[in-house]
Amino acid sequence: MKRRQLLQASASLLCLPRLARAQGFPTKPIRYIVPVAAGGGNDMIARVVTQRWGTALGQPFVVDNQGGGGGVIASQTVARAAPDGYTLMQGYVATHGTNPATRKVPYDAVKDFTPIGMIGATPNVLVVASSVPVKTVAEFIDYVKRNPDRVNYGSAGPGSLTHLTMELLKHEAGLSMTHIPYKGIAPAFNDLLGGQTQAMFPGLAAALPHLRSGRARALAVTGSRRSSQLPDLPTMDEAGFKGFDAMQWYGSVGPAGMPADIVKRLNETQVAVLKDPDLREKLAGEAVEPWPMTPEQFGQYIRSEIERWTALARARNIKLDD
Repeated sequence: MKRRQLLQASASLLCLPRLARAQGFPTKPIRYIVPVAAGGGNDMIARVVTQRWGTALGQPFVVDNQGGGGGVIASQTVARAAPDGYTLMQGYVATHGTNPATRKVPYDAVKDFTPIGMIGATPNVLVVASSVPVKTVAEFIDYVKRNPDRVNYGSAGPGSLTHLTMELLKHEAGLSMTHIPYKGIAPAFNDLLGGQTQAMFPGLAAALPHLRSGRARALAVTGSRRSSQLPDLPTMDEAGFKGFDAMQWYGSVGPAGMPADIVKRLNETQVAVLKDPDLREKLAGEAVEPWPMTPEQFGQYIRSEIERWTALARARNIKLDD
């Protein structure tokens, strides 16, 4: 009996340093690196979330925008940082999904990072110019098949989610269309509205103003359920493409090797913040819905994203390093 009590006491003593560390964390501001320039949806999401997250933790977050290289600069900075919880990053579908799948990047999106938690996601939406005579996904597919290589689709750039999502549809539906890449979603939309391209798969937030003006027409959204922004619009799944759930997602990660107790504290406070109705309302401005996950769930999600886009890139022969 005494031996058992001694073992239990020893185990409790071993846990004390970890408990003290987690309860005392953080003792100073946390640097939160955002892999894009200031302004825009990605940056806005980071700022509204970290403002509330810092309040929950009792220390402010300092947002550090490090754009450039498609997120490579920011990712390298975080991967090389001390794994003490004071340097985090807003990883998203490009840095931890499409980029590693389509090009060589100087970091391992899985091994070099500690997943903290998913923040939220927004669907992509299949849109066509108002001049295209289709109103459903089935009609669009029929139209493209009747006009092989005569339908142009725009994207925000090679390897972007807007590019790969349309390539996924081409792959699954057996379509032949011409890709016209742009340097960002704004010029891509300009040419769609001007008639130079006929279709696109942008993020919902970027599409909404043009859909509401009637200058572009939505056919379906990606994801497993309909968007609250367009509740009458079917999902690609409902249109017959099962599992077509390409999403623009955002989450928090840190350097590899972060202590489990600090990761737990960061995740629990982040999840609590994501349940706030006020935050949900703020994120709705970017058509983002909170999507809280445990670190383990988020880590698995990142791995599955890299796997799916890598498989598509191989199937479509998309090699952006060539």
